[in-house]
Amino acid sequence: MAWNWRYAVAGAVLLAGSNAIPAQADSSDPLAGAPGAGDPYYPMDGNGGYDVGHYDVTLSYDPPSHQLAGSTRIDAIATQALRVFDLDYSGPAVSKVTVNNLPAWFDRSGEHELVVTPLIPLLPGLPFTVQVEYAGEVTGTEGEGWVFSPSGGAFVAGEPHSASSWYPLNDTPLDKATFTLHATVPQEWEVMSIGDKVSDTVQGANRTVSWEMRQPVVGYLTTIAVDRFEFLEQRRANGTPLLSAFAPNAAKGRDLEARLPEILDFQEQLYGPYPFDTAGGLYVDTGLQFSLETQSRPIYAPWTDLGTVVHEITHQWWGDSMSVKQWSDVCLNECFASYTADYLWPERKDGKDVDADYRDTVAKYRDNPKFWEIALQNPGEGSEFTAVYYRGPLFLHALRRTMGDAAFFPAVRDFVMAHQYGNASMPEFRTFLRSRSPVDLTGFLAAWLERTDRPADEFLYPGPLRA
Repeated sequence: MAWNWRYAVAGAVLLAGSNAIPAQADSSDPLAGAPGAGDPYYPMDGNGGYDVGHYDVTLSYDPPSHQLAGSTRIDAIATQALRVFDLDYSGPAVSKVTVNNLPAWFDRSGEHELVVTPLIPLLPGLPFTVQVEYAGEVTGTEGEGWVFSPSGGAFVAGEPHSASSWYPLNDTPLDKATFTLHATVPQEWEVMSIGDKVSDTVQGANRTVSWEMRQPVVGYLTTIAVDRFEFLEQRRANGTPLLSAFAPNAAKGRDLEARLPEILDFQEQLYGPYPFDTAGGLYVDTGLQFSLETQSRPIYAPWTDLGTVVHEITHQWWGDSMSVKQWSDVCLNECFASYTADYLWPERKDGKDVDADYRDTVAKYRDNPKFWEIALQNPGEGSEFTAVYYRGPLFLHALRRTMGDAAFFPAVRDFVMAHQYGNASMPEFRTFLRSRSPVDLTGFLAAWLERTDRPADEFLYPGPLRA
C-alpha cells in the first residue's frame, strides 16, 4: 500500500499507549532503512537510512553479578525519509526506546537487529536523537564481546563484532562517529576505555568514570574494561598524555609499555603525526587469544611482546584513523601492521637484514600451494584474518623493493594521511600506488593481490631481492 504520512502520525498517536509492536518493515519499503550496510562478508552489519555523528553511552556494571544497566543516546542525521530503521544490538533486554524524546516502538530480530519505529517519521537531511535503555546480565563470548577476567573484572573485545554486546549502534566501518562513555561501578573497581579520561569521581559506594573519544571511531574499536587496575602515566615530548592500565596479573607488560613514546616516535617518522589526542595500552590477564587495536588504547593479551605492541600501534594509522570500507580491504589494516612490526622495526631499530629474512621465508614456502591460495585483496568470508598476516608483509616488502624507498615511503605516508578519520579500499590503494610508482605496477599488483598461486619470479624477487 502507499504510505500516507498524515495517517502514520494519527495512527501512532492512537497506538502510543498500547503494547502493539509492528512487524519488521519490508526491505522493499522506500521509507525503511536497510537492515544491513551490504558488506560482502557481513551483509547484515550496519544499517541504512542514517548517519551517526555521536554516541553517548551511560552504563552501570556490577562485576560480581555481571549485571549491566545502560542508556545510550545516538545523535544522527537521516539520509532518507524513515518510518522505520534498524540499530545493531545484541546485549541485554531493551526496556524503552525514544526518538526525538517521543516514545518509539521497537522489536528485536535476527542476531543483532533492533528495529525502531518512530512515533513521527523522520525527514531526510534532518538530525534526530535515539535513546535506548536496557538492562540485564551480560555473558562472556571471547572474540564477540564480553570477556571475564580472573579477578572478577571484565572487558569487551572482538573484531569485527563486539560493540553491539554493550550498546546499540550502526555497526559498520562506513559510519564512524565520536564517542563518550560514562560508567559507574563499585568504588573499589576502575574503569578504562578509549580516548581521554575526563572525570573520575567516587561518591558513596560507587565510582563514575567518563571517557571521551573526540575523533571518529568504528564500533569494534571501542571498549570498556573494569578491573583492579594499576596505572602507568607517561607523556610524549610533544605533550601527548599516555595512560596505560594493567590487570592484577599483567604487570609484566609495564616494561613494554614504557617504550610507548619511542614506538610512537618511530611510527610518526613512517606514517605522519599520531592521529589521536591520547595513547596508551590496556594489559589484561585472561587467556585471550588475540590482542586488539582499540582506538588510542589497544588491548594486549598476556602473551604480548614488543612486536605485538608495534603491530597494534601501527593500527592507529592503518585501521583506526583510516578504516576499511569493506572487510575485503583488510590487507590495508593487517598487511601494514605486520610489515611494520616484522620488517621495519627490526630493520631500523636492530639493524636486521630484512632482505635475507624475506628470501628465507619465500624459500621456505615457495612450493607450498596452501601458502599462496588465499588472495590478499579479497580473502573471502572467514579467511580475512589469515594470509594478510603471513603473506601481507612479503607483499609490502616486494612492493617496496619494486618501487624503491624514495617512492614507497612517501606514497604510503601520503595515502594514510589523505584518508585520516575516513575510509579507504584496496582498489583505491592500488590506483594511488600506480600514480606514485616510477615503474609500471600493473602486473606486480595483480600477481600479489589477485592470484591464488605464487607470483612469478620477476615479481617475487624484484631489485635487491634477486641476490
